[in-house]
Amino acid sequence: MSNWRDPGGWRSMVISYDGNPQKMWDRILVGGGTIPMALRNRKRLASCLIARLIEQVDYDSAHVLCLGAGPGHIITDAMVQTAKNSHATLVDLSSDAFDYGRELARKKGLIDRVRFVQGDVRDVKGMLEDRVDLVKMIGICEYLEDDQVASIAHALRDVMPPGTSIVFNSISKRHGTDRFFRRVFGLHMIHRSPRQLQELISPAGFSDFTVFSEPLGVYKVVVGKMTAAANHHPKGICK
Repeated sequence: MSNWRDPGGWRSMVISYDGNPQKMWDRILVGGGTIPMALRNRKRLASCLIARLIEQVDYDSAHVLCLGAGPGHIITDAMVQTAKNSHATLVDLSSDAFDYGRELARKKGLIDRVRFVQGDVRDVKGMLEDRVDLVKMIGICEYLEDDQVASIAHALRDVMPPGTSIVFNSISKRHGTDRFFRRVFGLHMIHRSPRQLQELISPAGFSDFTVFSEPLGVYKVVVGKMTAAANHHPKGICK
């Protein structure tokens, strides 16, 4: 499984997305495996939802803040799906994926519309050069403990105006995902329902959640809204 070094990292995600690994076993796993298929489904679903949300922004150019962004596959896919002008700030703790991400953006004609920033996503306020219209947190919560998810949500409260949207995902144990990630990759993912994630972030001021499932039901993508004040009695929580 030499193609799958750093299994929780961006290279393994690229292999799952592109479906073109070097080793024959990896090609079988990626081409027909449930989890890689679910990852590709999540990518398509999330990029479509984000494109729709970009189109709903009132400003001439929508600014998307991407946390735990890696090389930015989902946001760049979303940006090319809509005619509305947009730009993105991509934040990741590691800069390892940034060169690949810049080349990816260049191929899609977006190199002047993306900015990569290395840093802790909880310190995001000091990294921004523009207002935030939309936040993407796809593929990050399953690696974080409850207190870390809540901490990020509270950091976002300082940069998201009321009415702006956040997009994140849950992961279930459906189709043996827990066994797969543990046995194949040695990963201990944190499986939460959409409701559990919503309850973690709603005290920071988020509500009005809507849940969308990819076809295999492994991942669910959730869209929520920042409200005017911290919501300690959350409403609109969806299963």
